[in-house]
Amino acid sequence: MRNKQAELIKSMTDEELYKQLLLTQGLLLIAAAVIGFLTFDGIEQFSSQLQISTMSLLLGFMAGLVVVGLDLAGMKYFPPAYYDDGGINERIFQSLSIPRIFFLTALIAIGEEVLFRGVIQANWGIWVASGIFAVIHIRYLSHWYLFLNICLLSLFIGYIFEITGSLWATILMHFIIDL
Repeated sequence: MRNKQAELIKSMTDEELYKQLLLTQGLLLIAAAVIGFLTFDGIEQFSSQLQISTMSLLLGFMAGLVVVGLDLAGMKYFPPAYYDDGGINERIFQSLSIPRIFFLTALIAIGEEVLFRGVIQANWGIWVASGIFAVIHIRYLSHWYLFLNICLLSLFIGYIFEITGSLWATILMHFIIDL
């Protein structure tokens, strides 16, 4: 499965790949809007998750740095094969300019966190949200270490959402990790 996805991505031009990533994130936001509309009693129920506090932003920022630090340590001490996603991440980001990388990682963080924490976790809990989050990262399903990593990461992001009640904390955390 990972090899098929890697081959498909290799066959796309840089611009096609970028547009597909934008489309995917747009679809996640549309899914969040539709599911949110069907499950929340009103916009207030969702918008309460968008309150910003210095403490929740600080916690999201620090949690993101902890994950990046652990990931860097893992890359230093574990065999490179543990982190091999078939070259997909490298292919996606290698040709992007710095502004496009910032924009894309911000869009990914917003799209995924609004859907998985703001809608799915808010309605069905951390386990459902984390399970679906792990499964949509399909290229990791056939690689035990990357799959375990994404499952634990999703639970940790979900925990940060649980303790802060803030999507901004998880969006910032996700942005830092992806960036």
